[in-house]
Amino acid sequence: MDLSRPLAPAAARPPREERIKPFRLVKYFAFSGLVLIFFVTVILAILNTHWVKSLQRKKSEDYAHALIENLNHQIFLQFILPVGLRYGRIQLRNPEQFERMDHVVRSTLHSFKVKDLNIYSINNTISYSFDPERIGVQAVKDRALEEAKAGRSSSRLVLRGDFLEVLLGFPQEVRLVTFAPLRWEEPLGRISDPVLGVIEIAQDLSEDYQVVYRFQILVVVSCAVLLGGLFVVLLFVVKRGEAIIEKRAEERLRLKEQLNRAERLSAMGEMAAGISHEIRNPLGIIRSSAELLKKKLARLDPGNNLPEIIVEEAGRLNAIITDFISFARPRSPKLAPCRIEDVIDRNIAFLTPQIAESRCTIEKTVLTPLPEVAADAPLLHQSFLNLLLNAMQAMPNGGRIRIVLQADAARIRVDIEDEGPGIPEELQEKIWDPFFTTKEKGSGLGLGIVRNIIEAHGGGIRIENRETGGARVTVELPVRPAEPAGDAWKPS
Repeated sequence: MDLSRPLAPAAARPPREERIKPFRLVKYFAFSGLVLIFFVTVILAILNTHWVKSLQRKKSEDYAHALIENLNHQIFLQFILPVGLRYGRIQLRNPEQFERMDHVVRSTLHSFKVKDLNIYSINNTISYSFDPERIGVQAVKDRALEEAKAGRSSSRLVLRGDFLEVLLGFPQEVRLVTFAPLRWEEPLGRISDPVLGVIEIAQDLSEDYQVVYRFQILVVVSCAVLLGGLFVVLLFVVKRGEAIIEKRAEERLRLKEQLNRAERLSAMGEMAAGISHEIRNPLGIIRSSAELLKKKLARLDPGNNLPEIIVEEAGRLNAIITDFISFARPRSPKLAPCRIEDVIDRNIAFLTPQIAESRCTIEKTVLTPLPEVAADAPLLHQSFLNLLLNAMQAMPNGGRIRIVLQADAARIRVDIEDEGPGIPEELQEKIWDPFFTTKEKGSGLGLGIVRNIIEAHGGGIRIENRETGGARVTVELPVRPAEPAGDAWKPS
């Protein structure tokens, strides 16, 4: 037996479709906000990466211009002047001149990240290149080449890779190609045209750009992990909030149902007060007259049982009226020290003849010591009597009724189990309705009266089917002094 589970009245269970779904708008806004933050973060990461790439390109362009300026100076001082003075003209097809030019270029660019280099003549012929096979090749007209011949430097970024790699910004190779004029140095003399040719330098920026790409991926993955963690936390908070507010909504519905039931009972009580005297007085006269008639007919017509039927039905009608009044206008309990086990024992002793006649047996088990409580013993006797009678009537062919009593620091729990067919699922919500009964003879007010008595003591009652068959009625009563009648007990 588990005493930790809260006990709620069966009538307080709201239908599934009536339960409130709170936090729905908050949840949508929160989740949409997280998705929006993620996409904004990705966009900011892309923009920052683009900004870093722009800075990297500007730095590489300045670096290329500085290299070209230094190379221009070294070619002029170490190649053009000495070769011009010695040979009178420059011919790179001459192996000696080409070897001297190659030595000057490679020694100048040694340890610098230059992937490729071409030097063009004024007529667009490649005069020198890192690739000897290009020497003497006529270059195709190019805008950057023409601008360099006009004295203006320019650069362009060359990305190599498949379409998807380039589209996503992850190319296999990145080169910065810079075109700049090869000039005659003014301090050493003047010629009609200071541009002698064009220098093309290709820098390999793949490694630098890979660092930028890895940084971009790191930012996106970090944001995704962070926002994923926030999403999990938010989901947990929302679920907890939904559970709390749904629990409060169910409590409000339960209180509303109790209020509606109290209003109905109040109306029924007023009606009962008006009709009780109107019915009971004539009913008493009918019963007393029938008893008198029965005595007289006993001498004149002993076989006539009509007066006996009138007396019996008048008694049954009087019992129904009594149940109705007890349900509609429950009596406030008169609290006094009481032991629940003694009340159960008196019930068993009272029902002993009926128990034997119905071939039923009652087993009582006390799991823990039961403390004394403040209660109205006669009212509790009436409520447990009704429950035991219901258990016996649920087993017309006999069976075992098991009573289990236990207690903790806050409450006493009484379980009454039978071996009958149980309660059909479609009737479980109706058993607490006034006047609802499945018996041929019965007012349908018995369980309502029992619940009124238990709740007047600050307790609770629940009826459910057992897994092994039959029904179980659970009654819980507070160990502390009972609250005033009418205040439903809220389990801790």
